[in-house]
Amino acid sequence: MLKTPAIDVYSEIGKLKKVLLRRPGSEIENITPDLMDRLLFDDIPYLEVARQEHDAFAEIFRRNDVEVVYLEDLAAQSIQAEEIRALFLEEFIAESGIRGDMKKAAVLDYFQSFEDTRTLIDKMMAGIRKEEVFIANPKSLSDIMDSDYPFLIDPMPNLYFTRDPFASVGTGVTIHHMRTVTRQRETLFGKYIFKYHPDFRDSGIKFWYDRDEQYCIEGGDILVLSDKVIAIGISERTDAAAIDLFASRLFADGQSFEVILAFDIPKSRAYMHLDTVFTMVDHATFTIHPEIEGPLTVYSIKKSTKKGTEFDIEKETMELKRILERYLELEEVTLIRCGGKRGIDAGREQWNDGSNTLAIAPGEVVVYARNHITNHLLEENGIRLHVMPSSELSRGRGGPRCMSMPLIRERL
Repeated sequence: MLKTPAIDVYSEIGKLKKVLLRRPGSEIENITPDLMDRLLFDDIPYLEVARQEHDAFAEIFRRNDVEVVYLEDLAAQSIQAEEIRALFLEEFIAESGIRGDMKKAAVLDYFQSFEDTRTLIDKMMAGIRKEEVFIANPKSLSDIMDSDYPFLIDPMPNLYFTRDPFASVGTGVTIHHMRTVTRQRETLFGKYIFKYHPDFRDSGIKFWYDRDEQYCIEGGDILVLSDKVIAIGISERTDAAAIDLFASRLFADGQSFEVILAFDIPKSRAYMHLDTVFTMVDHATFTIHPEIEGPLTVYSIKKSTKKGTEFDIEKETMELKRILERYLELEEVTLIRCGGKRGIDAGREQWNDGSNTLAIAPGEVVVYARNHITNHLLEENGIRLHVMPSSELSRGRGGPRCMSMPLIRERL
């Protein structure tokens, strides 16, 4: 009997079998108005309601026979061994921006005081307020000098968007170099999970990208359109050079993928990632932000047949519909516009991630309740909806796809 791979994602729409989530934690209550820009939030979600909404999200998966695993649980299970836990703490503190050796030592002692590993993980994610850690007899200027900044270690409120720090592609993963310092520590959890967790460490998964690479790439820009075609956004958060590295490793491994479509999208918060303006809901049906229809500049990257050349790149300019029909070998593609058309409705529902849907099977998607115009259009096009509450989770500027990392999908 063939063993099921630990990672197996060759489409955006194959029946979802296993998904990784992060239930919002105390890090949300460590956001203040003064810190919103630094922490990449436009508003502060109400944690109690955000958790209720997230639990409803998880229940949609369970009702549809999808195994739900949580980032916080996997991280805790990955560092049970004393030597692994020590390495993790050392690396986490080194990247936390703490100035002063005594402060670092005090934080390490504080973390080591947690006997329960899961409680430790929750605290690392939540951040450390200054009043939580006592620093006795500071001796260096950096330890003595203080500022009005309230944290020794920043909270990590973006963690419930599990799509971005790492991505599942084929039978491998990419561990990302995030664009902002605020989010870079998130990828440490992925590093230790995929390297040390019992479900992954001996599974033979491939690593297409590493968090220590110098170029930035984020998971919201990576869409696995089929077992042959991957789309990646060259965006505010993903560099062209990162796509070069990803392509060379993926093609060298002999996976089934034949072409990577690199979409040059506007470098702005409204187009933060490719999946905020474009997601796949069925074999030939996509949700889009009307502004992304094109003409677009797209670079097709294919494994080269020429000696001494890794891959061939062709620059093309065409409408999104034509790009998808050509590379997915489809006679007709349907594009469902978020909000119906350019204008007020499109702008409002795009802001609330109306085109950031998550397919759990072909033609079956999870959507936010608040995007009623887009949801009605999806139903008119024969798409089955699983509607989730979204008043608080949406304040983080991410939708159902952003909040989920598929680990296993049935192959089409």
